[in-house]
Amino acid sequence: MNYKISILGMGYVGCANALMLARNNTVSICEIDEKKVLNFNEGLLPIEESNAQEFLDKQELNISATTNLNESIQGCNFIIIALPTNFSDKKLEFDTQIIEDVLKQVLSTNSSAIIAIRSTLNIGCTDKISAQFNTSRIIFCPEFLREGQALHDSLFPERLIIGGDEQVSKKFLNLLQDSLGHLDTPAMITTTQQAESIKLFANTYLAMRVAFFNELDSFCMENNIESKEVIDGICLDSRIGAFYNNPSFGFGGLCLPKDSMQLLNRCKNSPNNLLAAIQDSNQSRAEYLVNQIIMQKPRIVGVYKLAMKAESDNSRNASIHNLIQGLLGKKIKILVYDKSIQSLDIKGLKLIDNFKSFVETSDLILANRIDNKILPFSNKIFSRDIFSSD
Repeated sequence: MNYKISILGMGYVGCANALMLARNNTVSICEIDEKKVLNFNEGLLPIEESNAQEFLDKQELNISATTNLNESIQGCNFIIIALPTNFSDKKLEFDTQIIEDVLKQVLSTNSSAIIAIRSTLNIGCTDKISAQFNTSRIIFCPEFLREGQALHDSLFPERLIIGGDEQVSKKFLNLLQDSLGHLDTPAMITTTQQAESIKLFANTYLAMRVAFFNELDSFCMENNIESKEVIDGICLDSRIGAFYNNPSFGFGGLCLPKDSMQLLNRCKNSPNNLLAAIQDSNQSRAEYLVNQIIMQKPRIVGVYKLAMKAESDNSRNASIHNLIQGLLGKKIKILVYDKSIQSLDIKGLKLIDNFKSFVETSDLILANRIDNKILPFSNKIFSRDIFSSD
């Protein structure tokens, strides 16, 4: 059956969901940024993801973009909310006001559509919103997408989690299952609070795993032990597994920092020693690496790309920012080479667009992840990228 679907938000989650569902349904994606909408309707995605762009170019999709919310949601069977819920450093939780404002307009315009929130929420938020608007049509379906692989992870998810009214949730689950790349994806229908908890605890566990292997790597650096051999050895244990074990400058990005911080705040009335230690570990990792860099006495440090991961243009909350701030505090001059950005708003940084000049001028080059372009200059590189993986 061909459904009419509206997706609100044109970030990684919104675009990935729109492309996946537009193969079998009529999809309208709504975004307030007029330039993004214009580019999308001309065939250009607003996210840096080569697989997704190729999918849009080659697949026959019934999809369009608009800035008009009422136009997008009118007569829809399903409405997916994929709007940003920024983390408030003061409240130590997600700011969901944009979700509530949009829901008010959606519910007043469309009286029958199932509304699935795929934005990250505070635990208990969906129940609160549903009670506020006196409806059972709102469900929570967490996403588990990797930056740079959002479409692939939408088409081939490891699991589907939906929280809300069982009958409503089943209808949305069927919609997703009809659009997947395979038929055996495990699925769970839970309460909304359970679904919200699954999202936050899953990402916090991943942050903990990153912190663990980074502490292992710091120990090995300090004691002149080969980190790779130690990691390979312990990961032969099937209970540990050889995944998500590549040392880095720390966990960062769109999800792990804010999700783990929100969960820590939510657990303030229950034991949270481990959750608190995750944050402390990440900060200590940055401080330790800054000291390791200072010991090499560079006058000028180059930063090769700010993004956290390969195939991603997102540098917001990237772990390398912690190193940059630490080095700036030590009065180190810093150059940045990153073709995905046009300007920098961090005082003390200089953006340089000539790669040859960048390499020649830098005494030391920081690279959270090493690619073929920077690899030939390994004699200048400071990186903890052992396995060339995210």
